[in-house]
Amino acid sequence: MLRLRVCLLPVVALLVAACATRIADLPRSDGDVSAGKAIAFQRKSLAPTDSGRLALAEDLQPGDILLSAAPGVTSFGIRLLTTSPVSHAALYVGDGEVAEALGGGVRLRRIDAMLAEESVVAAFRNPALPEDGARGVSRFARDKVGKPYDYVGVMMHAPFALQRRVCELPGVPTFLRETCLSTFATLQLIHGGDDRFFCSQFVVEAYRAAGFPLTRARPHWVSPEDIMHMRAGDVSSLPVEQPLMYVGHLKFAPLALGLPGVSVPLPGSVPRVQTGPVGQ
Repeated sequence: MLRLRVCLLPVVALLVAACATRIADLPRSDGDVSAGKAIAFQRKSLAPTDSGRLALAEDLQPGDILLSAAPGVTSFGIRLLTTSPVSHAALYVGDGEVAEALGGGVRLRRIDAMLAEESVVAAFRNPALPEDGARGVSRFARDKVGKPYDYVGVMMHAPFALQRRVCELPGVPTFLRETCLSTFATLQLIHGGDDRFFCSQFVVEAYRAAGFPLTRARPHWVSPEDIMHMRAGDVSSLPVEQPLMYVGHLKFAPLALGLPGVSVPLPGSVPRVQTGPVGQ
């Protein structure tokens, strides 16, 4: 038992230390010609730096990306493995419906049903997506309803989620990190084909098919955590074509793993959500 604990220590340390960084420009003040550079760190919290916002279902637009987490053991395992506050990604396709890839395959779900079943739901938007692009994303998502789930692809992400942390250690230059991740993904991740999807792959593939790719990385490389880090102001481990805009939290409830007599909270996952409308 002691040997097992000693062997696990480097793995735990790597997971904790893995936090992608990049060199960013400091904000300029009046009269300051050069504000200099600083190291920007990847943000593990789902809330933005200026606290969260409360959003309503009516605030959503077709093409919006919904990142969420559920109270179950499966969701907890994904969040623990990826050190992320989210475990699922879905698309809002209009008319109060959400398209998503789950264990039973691609399906449509009412937004009110999603809010009832998930503990945390936050919305993100591609601000450069035009109306015809949003229709293209929604059309792709609806056309794929009934397609099977990519079990092989998502299972391959488990070892990849651990090994990729080597590429994401603080101080690793952006080019080297992206090259490292691309190499690991090419060697380890299997593409199940264009007729089966897991959740984040489905979201990224819909944008790619509509002609507005979120990233140059292949869709089956992308996890819900990767999509979260594509938001504006964050540090993405993958190359981002268009940073996402945070719309707001549609729902938030403290997340914990329920065990007999034990409650294990998820540190860093609690946003400060304002009670006013979006934009306030």
